[in-house]
Amino acid sequence: MSTLAKMIDHTQLKPETTKEKIEQVCEEAKEYDFASVCVNPYWVSYCNEQLKDTDVMVCTVIGFPLGASTTEVKVYETKTAIEHGAEEVDMVINVGELKSGNTDAVQKDIEAVVEAAAGKATVKVIIETALLENEEKVTACELAKQAGADYVKTSTGFSGGGATLEDVSLMRETVGEDMGVKASGGVKDYEDAKQMIDAGATRIGASSGIAIIQGKEGTSDY
Repeated sequence: MSTLAKMIDHTQLKPETTKEKIEQVCEEAKEYDFASVCVNPYWVSYCNEQLKDTDVMVCTVIGFPLGASTTEVKVYETKTAIEHGAEEVDMVINVGELKSGNTDAVQKDIEAVVEAAAGKATVKVIIETALLENEEKVTACELAKQAGADYVKTSTGFSGGGATLEDVSLMRETVGEDMGVKASGGVKDYEDAKQMIDAGATRIGASSGIAIIQGKEGTSDY
């Protein structure tokens, strides 16, 4: 089970999340030895302090959840998050530009975040599969790979859909074996997680990390 735990980003991204809940997530991450806690940028410094004597990383989100921030804002968010202790950043692509066919803008947006994080933090690119056709999903993955990102990720969990086995498989097929694939959104229990991993996921994003490890059913929305 410990190997599985190190594939889970223990996630708490709801806007109403309190400091007490963030503290609880950090304590749970330490107890179960998850790969990271994934929190909104405001909480990065606090989590970094809570987790400083552990190997649990602090992960945060950039341009979240819409992806429609300017590139300059995403770069600033990335640099600031890293300064505050983030070791992984999950950025949302500009979905509107992708659907407009402006792939150059999408790639440059990703490249700018990758450059801002270079040598300091892992970059995961959220392509928001629920809003894309299969061809667009392939294009988004190809752009992320060309931009030098470390992972592609299915979802924010805030756009009406999460990870599916079909999407994870398609993403893995597209990026090959050299990139990570993160399944996020609706992974609620051990069986869900196992199926995602079998389909090609190398990281799981979920607020139901404990249920996954314990083999129980959880309530993860993201």
